[in-house]
Amino acid sequence: MSVIATIEQLEAIYGYPGEASTVKVADRITPPYRVLIERSPFAALATSGPEGLDCSPRGDPPGFVRMHDDKTLMMPDRRGNNRVDSLRNIVRDPRVALLFLIPGSGSTLRINGRAHVSADPALLSSFKMEGKAPRTVIVMNVHEVYFQCARAIVRSDLWNPDKRVDPKTLPTPGQILAEMSEDRVGGEQYDREWPERARQTMW
Repeated sequence: MSVIATIEQLEAIYGYPGEASTVKVADRITPPYRVLIERSPFAALATSGPEGLDCSPRGDPPGFVRMHDDKTLMMPDRRGNNRVDSLRNIVRDPRVALLFLIPGSGSTLRINGRAHVSADPALLSSFKMEGKAPRTVIVMNVHEVYFQCARAIVRSDLWNPDKRVDPKTLPTPGQILAEMSEDRVGGEQYDREWPERARQTMW
């Protein structure tokens, strides 16, 4: 196995980025980048902590990541599994990254910066959905923002409805939990009850 261990070795293989790859980088939310954020219903949040790296899916109606100004983003932390892996990381290491996806679009948007977790009552209230406020809001200071070219989306054919995977061919959450816990949790009952449980705890 040939291991690439230096930047020089990488550059010998890949060369250097062209102007289109560098000129698109901004240190703030520009008007075109604002449109991409406003139209996105989904982002992956990457964080880092003493235990390692984490990447967490985040989703809400389009525009769920709010732009306070061109250097500040705010994202509600909606109900989940209470592991709070991302939040644990942020309070110890503020470095974060976001990758936005827009259904039907090949473009993705990448944002790097630093964040903190806020429990300000007025801020939480401003993010209410169906009368329910998040318990915290992630406030991100933008250091770098740029769009990613569409090759990955094109290669994966991600938005092609004919390429959707039949859920029946995949292991269910209940099956995974049952196997991992030697049937203490999960199982058919878990899968059967999950849709209603999710509906009641969505926000």
